[in-house]
Amino acid sequence: MPVLDRTNAAEVERYEKFVRETPYRSLTQDLYWSEVKDDWGNEQVYVERDGEIVAAMSILIKSVPGGYSLLYAPRGPLCDFNDIELVEELLQEAEVVAKKHKAFALKMDPEQLYTEELDALYRDRGYEVTNVGATKEQLIQPRFNMIVHLKDEDPESLMLKFRGRTRSKIRRAAREGVEVSYGTDEQYLKIFYSIYEEMGKRNQISIRSYEYFIKILKAFPNDARIYVAKHEEDYLAAAVTINYEGKLYYLYAGSSNEKRNMNASHLLNYEMMLWGIEAGADQYDLGGVFILDGEKDGLFNFKNGFCQQDGVTHYIGEVDKVYRPMVYKMFVKLVPKLQEIRKSLSLG
Repeated sequence: MPVLDRTNAAEVERYEKFVRETPYRSLTQDLYWSEVKDDWGNEQVYVERDGEIVAAMSILIKSVPGGYSLLYAPRGPLCDFNDIELVEELLQEAEVVAKKHKAFALKMDPEQLYTEELDALYRDRGYEVTNVGATKEQLIQPRFNMIVHLKDEDPESLMLKFRGRTRSKIRRAAREGVEVSYGTDEQYLKIFYSIYEEMGKRNQISIRSYEYFIKILKAFPNDARIYVAKHEEDYLAAAVTINYEGKLYYLYAGSSNEKRNMNASHLLNYEMMLWGIEAGADQYDLGGVFILDGEKDGLFNFKNGFCQQDGVTHYIGEVDKVYRPMVYKMFVKLVPKLQEIRKSLSLG
């Protein structure tokens, strides 16, 4: 069967084994991520050859006005996106899901590097592609990701990959007594959420609910950690991170209004990278940015300090399989409701 039967334990185990072991693995394509996004429907499809799964895709399903739905494969599909024949074989299996839910489109945004050739390949096949020149409002996830490669690094060589000012800030924070610890219990979650709320108010941005983070910890109990940076009695920064089969994600974070000159977030990230090295992780993903300009975007400036050597990772962006062109055009071009959908899907 092309659609995963979630009631079949053996089939689910086989599917999850592929998802976690494929080199194209991604946190948001894991079966358990659909439990975090439990206010959406979900289905999983795959392609099998000679008894082995060779491609897979977890799909979130959002109902929209008019009786239609939008399908979204966050950071999927899990296969070589350059192999368009395999991708289209997988999309053929997804037709069952599209018809069942009266989908107007299936949106994909894999962790696949952008090339002009790949871009042209999908455009020539009739897909709607959004990447170069796209605004923040046009994308669910940023296509510029800040990734530090950890393989074969040690604490000293890792530090040398950073910008000089970033190294100085990390050392200064440690020298002035900032302490970093981690946990997974409710005490750590409450500390994190208090700082996360404070950051949201300061920056006037919407934030996730407390219950959302409980779902993350329940879904990935062996992979998630909450890191906290403290100076004396003041909690200064905190983050939720997940080591997903060697891909370490800086998933959610916040900093308090106290002692902001102590650079607690710099030390916090360094300590999380050290965990990645200790755990044998290949990379540390600081998350995405929409603007590659340190003067205009403080978030890029902060993350770029860690990625001075590894640079910016440019993903292909969003590639849409359109089933109902008129409905697609209405929602993508005309309906503000899609912005709410994008917000609910985003990792930010």
